[in-house]
Amino acid sequence: MDLEKHSREGSEARVDLHKRQAGPPVRREPQAAVPREPRPPAPREPHAPEGCLAVAIRIPVRIIVLVLVVPVRMLWDALVATGRFLNDVLLRPLGRALLWLGRAVFVWPFVGLWRYVVVPVGKALGWLGNVLVVVPLVWFYRSVLSPVGHAIAWAARGIGAGIGWGARGVGAALGWVYAYLLTPVGHAVTWVLKGLGAVLAALGIGVWTVVSWLATYLVVVPAVWLYTWVLAPVGRAVAWCGKGLVWLVSTAVTGIGVALYWIARILLVLPALALWRWVLTPVGRVLAVIGREVWDALGHAWRIAGHISLAVGRFLGTLLRWIFVEPVRWVYRSVLTPVGHLVRDTVLRPAAEAARSVRRATRQAVAAARESVRQARADFRRMLFGEPRRPRLADRGEPSGHEARTLGSSTTALTKD
Repeated sequence: MDLEKHSREGSEARVDLHKRQAGPPVRREPQAAVPREPRPPAPREPHAPEGCLAVAIRIPVRIIVLVLVVPVRMLWDALVATGRFLNDVLLRPLGRALLWLGRAVFVWPFVGLWRYVVVPVGKALGWLGNVLVVVPLVWFYRSVLSPVGHAIAWAARGIGAGIGWGARGVGAALGWVYAYLLTPVGHAVTWVLKGLGAVLAALGIGVWTVVSWLATYLVVVPAVWLYTWVLAPVGRAVAWCGKGLVWLVSTAVTGIGVALYWIARILLVLPALALWRWVLTPVGRVLAVIGREVWDALGHAWRIAGHISLAVGRFLGTLLRWIFVEPVRWVYRSVLTPVGHLVRDTVLRPAAEAARSVRRATRQAVAAARESVRQARADFRRMLFGEPRRPRLADRGEPSGHEARTLGSSTTALTKD
């Protein structure tokens, strides 16, 4: 009985321990109610106690996995450390050096050129253009062109007003003359001219009829007969004679041109062709061969001289290196470098420290003196002109910052006590 009671109590204690480890139940948000069929609650199975076999299998498996995973993890950590070391020691300094080199080669020269050459030159040119062009033009416009233009405009307005007044007077006079003098005279002249025109038109029609009949039978008919039976046959004969004369002249000119062509060819072209073919061409070929040989000889001589010069230059370079460069290098490495390090450590660095301290003290003294001068200037201004007036705020009927509206007080004129 005691064994059964102890085993029941142990199983209940294990179930309570698992419930506590599981934690409190998570509260979920209520969702829309969906009608479902009620399900019967599933019976909970009691947690089976672990035996010695599970513990005996778990421990060897964990040992084996630990033995297998530890080398892999160590290798991974070694790779990570190696990558970080290479990044910190090699890749990042190399990237910074390449970035600095790129800035020094590409960015800084252009920035310096822009900052110290282009911008000052542009400002100087702008100032020079302003001083030499803009200021004189503005002065000339303000001092010369504007007064002259105002004077011309005033004179033009006066002249225009005078001309307008005179034109209005002349127009009024001309209108009176036209209305009371020219119009009646014009009507009378028009009536007289209409009568004379009718008479002259009748006379002109009669005279034109007579003149046209006389011209037709005295001029046109004889002229047509003269052209048909006299001038046309004479013109045809003259044209035929002109064509024959042109053919004769063209034939003579063609014969003379052919004769001159053959004379020029026999006397000029054939001798020049023979001279070019039998004299100049062979002589040119001979001269070309001679020139080519001379050019090749010059090329070989130039190359041989280059080899000789190279050998002599190398000999002189070696001699100069062994006589001057190597001793200077040995002196620099063995003498000047230690002396320079000694001078740097014993003289330059203390001098630089002293200069920095002096510069720091000088900067502090200048800042103190500037502050003192500023304070003295402020005191002198206050002594001469007094304290500056503070701006007064306008009374707008609103409460100030420290006085707020409450239910017991009012700020309006109608409800104020």
